[in-house]
Amino acid sequence: MFLKRFWPSLVWALLILLLMGLPGDVFPEIVTFWDWLSPDKVVHLFVFGTFSFLILWGFCNGKAVKPSSNAIVTSVLIAALYGVLTEFLQYYVFVGRSGNAYDALADVIGAFLGWFLYKPFMNVLKKMK
Repeated sequence: MFLKRFWPSLVWALLILLLMGLPGDVFPEIVTFWDWLSPDKVVHLFVFGTFSFLILWGFCNGKAVKPSSNAIVTSVLIAALYGVLTEFLQYYVFVGRSGNAYDALADVIGAFLGWFLYKPFMNVLKKMK
């Protein structure tokens, strides 16, 4: 039952880990706060927003338009913590990568963005049926 509902988010989590572990010498280095608005941060928002959305979708069986507060908190927390974990892995484990706080912040904001976009997306999907 668990895998049936959460396989999209588990596949996405594996993809995130693989992408975050790739050598980072081809990615631009972000050093100041104003560089925060770079395309790299948009990618972080998208990746972890999608992850949070997929976890929430799993909790709701892909049907509920209005998820429970426990599902919301759990999905955002899992996605946000996973984002922070990937930044630690980039900093301490992955060769050629350097995790930073601005990326972690973008991951956390992305996790909230996934929850924020869940209800409007599900409403549109419901109307299409």
